[in-house]
This record gives sequence, C-alpha cells and structure tokens, in this order.
Amino acid sequence: MAALLPRPTRTDARLALVLLVLSAGSTLVVEWVDPVPTDRELWPWGWALVLGACLPLLWRTAFPCVVGLVSIASATVYYPLGFPDGMVMLCTAVMLYTLVRWGYRVFGWTLGVGQFAAVNAYELLVSGGFRFEAVGMVAWVLLLLCTGEVVRWRQEYLRADRERAVEAGRTKEEEVLRRASEERLRLARDVHDTVAHNISLINVQAGTALYLIETEPGRAAEALATIKQTSKDTLTELRGMLGVLRAVDEAAPRSPVPGLDRVGELAEGTRTAGLDVEVEVVGAPARLPVSTDSAAYRTVQEALTNTVRHSGATAVRVRIEHGASSLVVEVTDDGRGTVGPPVPGNGITGMRERAALVGGTVDAGPLEGGGFRVRARLPSGPAGPEQPDSTPPDVRGASGADETRTP
Repeated sequence: MAALLPRPTRTDARLALVLLVLSAGSTLVVEWVDPVPTDRELWPWGWALVLGACLPLLWRTAFPCVVGLVSIASATVYYPLGFPDGMVMLCTAVMLYTLVRWGYRVFGWTLGVGQFAAVNAYELLVSGGFRFEAVGMVAWVLLLLCTGEVVRWRQEYLRADRERAVEAGRTKEEEVLRRASEERLRLARDVHDTVAHNISLINVQAGTALYLIETEPGRAAEALATIKQTSKDTLTELRGMLGVLRAVDEAAPRSPVPGLDRVGELAEGTRTAGLDVEVEVVGAPARLPVSTDSAAYRTVQEALTNTVRHSGATAVRVRIEHGASSLVVEVTDDGRGTVGPPVPGNGITGMRERAALVGGTVDAGPLEGGGFRVRARLPSGPAGPEQPDSTPPDVRGASGADETRTP
C-alpha cells in the first residue's frame, strides 16, 4: 500500500500532525474535564473517525478531492454519533478551504453544503428539530468557502498581473529589436543608394580620364576634378548617415535628409557622365513629409544610377508631378531596355520597399519602343497603410551582377 501512495510533502505532514494533535488533544480534554454522560466511548470507532479525518491530509497535495471526501465524511459522521466534542471539524475547515483555493470550487461547495445538510437532516430525524448551533455552522461553512474563493481570486489576479508584466517586457523588447532592425535597413538602403550612384559616376569619369589623358589632357583633368568632387560629396553624405551610430554623448548629425530640392545636383552629376539629363517639374511643389521627400529623391537617384551603369543611354528624362494628393516621379531613358527574363536585384527592390513604407508604389520595366522607365507614385500627405505591390518583377537595379541589362 505504501508503494502505491506518493511520499507526503513536508507541509502536508506537518499539517496532518498538527490537526491530529489538536483533534485528539481537544477531545481528550473535553472527555476528562467536562464529560457528558450521554457521550459515546471514543474507543474504537471514535478514534477511528478522528484518524480518518486527520491522517488523509498527508496526501492533501497529491489527491485533494479524494482526501477532502474522506476527511470531511469522517468529521461529518463523528458529531451526530454522539462522541465527545473536539476540534475534529478543523480537518473539514482545512479541506474546504484547500479545495476552493486550489480551483476545485464545485466539489468544495458541494461537500460544504452536503455536510451541513447531512448533519441537520440527522438531527431532524433523531430529535425532531434543529439545534441553534446549526445557524453558526452555516455561517462557519460559508466563511470558509468564501475565504477560499477570495484567496483564489487574488492569486489568479496576481498571476495574471505577472504574466501581463512578462508579456509587456517581451513586447517592449521585440519593439526595440524591430525598430533597430528597421533603422539598420534604412541605413543600408541609404548607403546603397549613395554609394551606388556616386561610385558609378566616379567609374565613368575615371574611364574617361584614362581614355583622354594623352590625347586631350584638358578634358581628362575635368573628369578627374569631377571624380574629386563626387568622392568628396560621397564621403560627406556617408558621414552624415553613419553619424546615427555615434555614441550617445557625441553630437548628433546635423545634415538634413536629402529631398527633391537636390534633384538638380543629381542631374548635374549624371551629366558629367556624358548623359543628357532633362528635369521637368509639373505642378506647384507642395510641402511633403520628410519620408516621402526622401523616398522620391532616392528613387530618382537609384534610377539615374541604373541608367549610367546598365542602359547605354544617351538621354534621360526626369519628370516630377505634384498632384493634389499624390506625387509622381518618373525617370525614362532611351537605352537598350532589357532582353530575356528579368533578374531581380536590390536596386528596384529598395525603391519598392521605400515607397511601400510611405504608402506608395513603384512600377519599373522596359518601354515598347526601347528604353526603360521607373515610375513611383507616392502620397503627398501623411504615410498611409502599406499598399500591395502589384508591379512586375525587378528587371534591373544597382547591385551589379544580380541586376543586368542585356545588350
């Protein structure tokens, strides 16, 4: 039998021992100090019921419902049979509280109400009436059950509060990580756009300088001067973007985020690569959100970079149309377009991601009569929800080998 039962916990063992001492001791004191002639002898059935009420509490944690049924039934039978009054009912109090406190609410309330009904039904059958003590017993049972309910509710509230705190901490940590990831992605896009555009111009000018250095040293010198200025501008812009990675106690970067007001600089830099660049602005320029202004600028920059690197074009047209609720940026060249299946890359993917962040879209693809067009539609108001991207797959970009224009 011992092998079938789990080992009692220390708390259960101490509780069972204390209740046994109180129940047996109080019963002996009542029997010796204030004996009632009509009381029954404790031996053997009285002591058997006392042990039946106390000893099962050794396994209160392992089998709460079974222990509650046995202990409360023993205490309930003890009193109507006329044994000396003692503190055996403490076992009932402990088990009723335990059952309700641990979540066995229906079972606990059933045992409590059942004990009251059984004791008073026996009194009614034996004596033909109720004793005054029955009212006190009702209050005592209700007090135990309600106390268990209150303590259980408080413990559930505290547990839920701890879970909410843990969830809030986890959500806050995820939000910090998400923002850090978005910032890294933004920096990566800015670095990609800046470096790809300016290095493309430097590459073209360096080739021109090498080709003309012996035959036309004057033009070669102009190309080298352009390389010097472009590299200087690249370093300046990179320093401004990477300034956000400085230590907290250092001064924050003060360089403004580039916008459409600098499209003229992009066009001038592209002209030095030998392209005829035309910039057309339609409509009255509106005051744009910084994110939209920056996304439009980066779209033009990336499109011009692709034209210089991949198109073989001689002319490129930049059209900026300010509408009532949207901004349309279109860059068209007269280059070779694309041949064969498109190969996705980082350039146009970056354009689309930037546009999606402000609630816009980007279309990019070859034109029927030759050439290539990039068209971005961006909201001119606050950024809206991200729109689904229904544009065709990337056909070129500024990532080199992964975005190609087939001659």
